[in-house]
Amino acid sequence: AFFCTVGELAAMGRENIPPQFISGAHLIYSSPATLAFNSPGAEGFGVKRAGLAIPDSIMLIVAPGCCGRNTSLISSMREYDQRFFYLMMDETDIVTGRHLKKIPKAVKEICDSLEKKPSVVMICITCVDALLGTDMERVCRKAEEAAGLPVRPCYMYALTREGRKPPMVHVRQSLYSLLEPRKKKGNVVNLLGFFSPLVDDCELYDLLHQAGVKTIHEISACRDYEEYQTMSEANFNLVLHPEARFAAEDFHDRLKIPFIELTRLYQIDKIGSQYRAFGKVLGVTFDDQAAAESAQKAVDAFRVQYPEASFAVGECMNGDAFELSLALVRYGFKVPEIYGTITAENFIYIKQLAAISPETRVYSNMEPTMLYYDGENSGVNMAIGKDAAYYHQNCPNVMWNQDRQPYGYAGVRRLFEALTEAENRWEEQP
Repeated sequence: AFFCTVGELAAMGRENIPPQFISGAHLIYSSPATLAFNSPGAEGFGVKRAGLAIPDSIMLIVAPGCCGRNTSLISSMREYDQRFFYLMMDETDIVTGRHLKKIPKAVKEICDSLEKKPSVVMICITCVDALLGTDMERVCRKAEEAAGLPVRPCYMYALTREGRKPPMVHVRQSLYSLLEPRKKKGNVVNLLGFFSPLVDDCELYDLLHQAGVKTIHEISACRDYEEYQTMSEANFNLVLHPEARFAAEDFHDRLKIPFIELTRLYQIDKIGSQYRAFGKVLGVTFDDQAAAESAQKAVDAFRVQYPEASFAVGECMNGDAFELSLALVRYGFKVPEIYGTITAENFIYIKQLAAISPETRVYSNMEPTMLYYDGENSGVNMAIGKDAAYYHQNCPNVMWNQDRQPYGYAGVRRLFEALTEAENRWEEQP
C-alpha cells in the first residue's frame, strides 16, 4: 500500500502532495473501512440526516435506487419515521430529465398526505442531476408554489466532495437559509458546525455563561420551527467546524450576525490558548482551570497504565486525524500510522509532526493500493477511528464517531477515558 512519512510530506510541501493523496487523480477504492464514509450520504450525519436538522422538516430523495438505498437504515430510526420519502423514477426519467417535472407534484402530494404540515421540504439529489446540470433552485421554487411552503435543495454530490463547496458545506447553508431577520439580543449565541449537540459536560457552555451569554442555540436542540427561527436573534455565531464557514458568512451577509471560529483540538495547551484568545475578543477572562486539570488527569492516568500505547489514527472519527496524532505524540505516545485526507488546514499539523515523529506513515483510505495493506508489522497496538479499527482488528480500538460531539477539554477527557475502557475490556477477554 502506498504511503509517505510525515517527514517526506513536510519536505515536499503543500503544493507538491503526491497524486495518491488526491482522490481526483486516481480511481477511488471504497474499502469496507470507508464505504460509509466516502459517500455524502454517509452513516452518522451525512447529507440525509443533516438535511433534516430543521425541526418538523421532511425530505424527498430524488435518486436512482442504488444511491437512495442506504437511506433505509436511517429511516428505520424512530426519530426519522415519516420524514423520508422517495420519488419513483425509472431509467427513462433519468435519461430524459422527465423526473424533474414530477418533483413539484410529488412534494404537494406528500404534504397533503401528512397529518401535520411540515416546516420545510428538503429535496436531496445525487450525482445524476449534477451530470445533467439540473437547476435545482428553480425546481425548488416550482415545488414551493405547488405546496405552499418552503422547499430547499441539498446536494448529495460525491463529485463535488473536493470542490469549493462540498455537499456537507452546502447542506449547512441550506439549513440556515430559512432564517428571517429579527431584532438582535446581546446575550444570545448560536453554535454552528455540528448536527447534534456537544457532549453534556463540555466546558464551552459554562465559559459562554461566564461571558454573560444567557441563551445558547444549537440547531439540533431546537424543539420546534419557532425556536429554530429565534437563531436570528443571536448577537454572534460561534463556528466550531470549518464546513460551517459558508453558513456563517451567509448569516453575516443576510442577517448581520458576525462570527468567531474555534477549532476542535485535542492538545490541552492549545485548547487553553484558544480559549484565552476567545476571551480576549469578548473582553472576559475565562476560568477553565478545573476543566483543563480534569483532561490532563485523564491523559496522565492512561499514560501511567499504558505507557507503551502505539496508535493508528483514522479519519472516520470526531476529530482531525493529524491534529489528534500530534496531540498523542506530544503526550508521549507513538503514532506509527495515520489514515487521512491532506488539506491546507491540517498540513500545519503535518509540519509539526515531522519535527517530533518524522517516520509516522500517512496512508490515503481511498487510494487503490490500500487493497494490499498489511499492518502485521506496523507496531500498532491500539486504533482510533472506524477505518483504523478495520485495518487493525487484532488490537483494542475506539470508534470515536458518536453523534454527540466531543469538544474542548471534555473531548480530551472523554477520549482517554474511552481508550482506558477499551484497553481494560481487551485485557479481560479470555
